[in-house]
This record gives sequence, C-alpha cells and structure tokens, in this order.
Amino acid sequence: MKSTSYYPVIMTDDVQTTSDFYISHFRFQALFRSDWYTHLQSVEDEHVTLAILDYRHETVPEMHRAPVKGLLLNFEIEDPDRLYAEVQASGLPILKPICDEAFGQRHFITADPNGVMIDIVKPIPPSSDFAILYEATALPK
Repeated sequence: MKSTSYYPVIMTDDVQTTSDFYISHFRFQALFRSDWYTHLQSVEDEHVTLAILDYRHETVPEMHRAPVKGLLLNFEIEDPDRLYAEVQASGLPILKPICDEAFGQRHFITADPNGVMIDIVKPIPPSSDFAILYEATALPK
C-alpha cells in the first residue's frame, strides 16, 4: 500500500468551534468547510492536515457515532517556547507545563474544546539512557 496522505479526523458535536480553535491557535486554514466536515491544512506546511467531522454524520457507521475521547495529537514544531507563551496568553488550558524530557523532547500539553490533548513537541537530544533505545537514524540531535 502506497499512502498518498494521512491525517487524523476529530469527531465532534461542534465542527465550527473545533475548526475555529485550530485555525485561531495553531495556524491552520480551511480547505473545505461544511456544517458537518472541515478539512484543515497548516499555513506553514501543506503536508500537515487535520479534519473535523460531526460524529452524527451518515458516513460514520452508526455503531461508532460518538464524539472523540482519549485522543492525543502531537505537533512537532521548531519553537515550542514561543507557542507556549501564545497559548498561555490566549487562556488555553495548560495540562502539562513546558519542560525537557529525558527521552528527547521539549514539550507542553494543552487541549481543544473537545478535550483532545495537544502535545506541542520539539525533539532534543535525549539522555544517554534513552539515546541507546533509538534507531541511529531517528536519534534527535
């Protein structure tokens, strides 16, 4: 199978509010917008996309029609400190304050209006204990 695209789809009961959240706080733009579905693309990287879907829509198999639960989205960016300051200033919840992790990340976690956790990550060099767990080509520098 050769994938041509990959993106998560957040199932929600409020497509408009959820879409506006990602547009306002995480630099997305709407490529397609309807009352039941919005397809978003990063204004900074065309390969970073996200979709928002009304969980009650007929395209969702009936037995799986439920709003999102237990989802964590990771966005790898160049300057998490700058975005952390913006997120704090806008009043978004800070679920995990910005910090450096021994496993090789500088990150913080916030949440969208549905409770979807958003982990803003920058790879950093891991501790020696974690460095040995990485495949050599995947080791953050």
